[in-house]
Amino acid sequence: TRDWSSGRVLFRSIAPESLPLEEDQEEDDDMLDMAHVRGQEHAKRALEIAAAGGHNALFVGPPGSGKTLLAKTLPTILPRLDFEESLEVTKIFSVAGRLSRKDSLLRTRPFRSPHHTASAVSLIGGGTFPKPGEISLAHRGVLFLDEFAEFSSAVLENLRQPLEDGKVTVSRAKGSCDFPARFMLVAAMNPCPCGFAGDPEHVCACTPAQASRYKQKISGPIMDRIDLHVEVPRLRIEKLSDGEAGESSAVIRERVEQARHIQKRRFAGKTIHSNAEMTSHMVKEYCSLDETAKEIIREAVSRLKLSARGYMRVLKVARTIADLSGKEDIGVSHLAEALQFRFKD
Repeated sequence: TRDWSSGRVLFRSIAPESLPLEEDQEEDDDMLDMAHVRGQEHAKRALEIAAAGGHNALFVGPPGSGKTLLAKTLPTILPRLDFEESLEVTKIFSVAGRLSRKDSLLRTRPFRSPHHTASAVSLIGGGTFPKPGEISLAHRGVLFLDEFAEFSSAVLENLRQPLEDGKVTVSRAKGSCDFPARFMLVAAMNPCPCGFAGDPEHVCACTPAQASRYKQKISGPIMDRIDLHVEVPRLRIEKLSDGEAGESSAVIRERVEQARHIQKRRFAGKTIHSNAEMTSHMVKEYCSLDETAKEIIREAVSRLKLSARGYMRVLKVARTIADLSGKEDIGVSHLAEALQFRFKD
């Protein structure tokens, strides 16, 4: 809680056993469910991988293809916050003055979705007396940036350091503050200004130059920090009207939590929680490949022109896919699937 008279932030001690039961946290899960998303199996698989390893994802597709709906269902398959993570999130919301009196401890992962007109200060944090921005409010949760290419380039470039370091430093004349910002970035954008490039049912009205300028709004360094690049095509009416429901969020969440449990054991005693947070040294330790897989990744680096960062991120995603499969070693199939999600333009 915040003592407004003195400006101090106060916390009362809460024992883990006094927390509400998990069943009390399922109210929002009934609102959205993966079973309600028709088709888009490739995109749903990408979301499962992202949730299991804490990876960033970008959805590209025409208007109405389901990009926003997919992103909003992500919280329903994310693992629940543990006690230490709940404390971290609660502290941030308290410092930002966004913690209500009834919330002694936040138990659900944040899902922040700022508008594309958001300023750098609102996104990153700052002010005369620095406060956390949206990226810190999304700590241990999801930052969803819809209409990704419509955000100001200057604003998006501020995401470079937080995406890499998991924190943001806000410097002012009176001093500087470090705010935690270990979030999952999920972004959605159209393939061109009119949105219909590559759509077989609509003619794209954009010139090649317009489409190129639109894509260039997102810089290479930002794209390189996104692990999963997913095409979301328009669905045919047959798919939309199909009465068969897919897997529920509860079923997918169970697989995600099993993969996270593997990572918890792997990183026991370390300061990280997921595969996406691994350092280059950890990647070498936990993402070893056999000779066949090494040959495949060498060929991929050459053909896809992967940077060193891109190479490491492919290995992290492959590690997560192997964890979802319950495999100790990264196989060729895990690596091949990870490469499918890599940015190829």
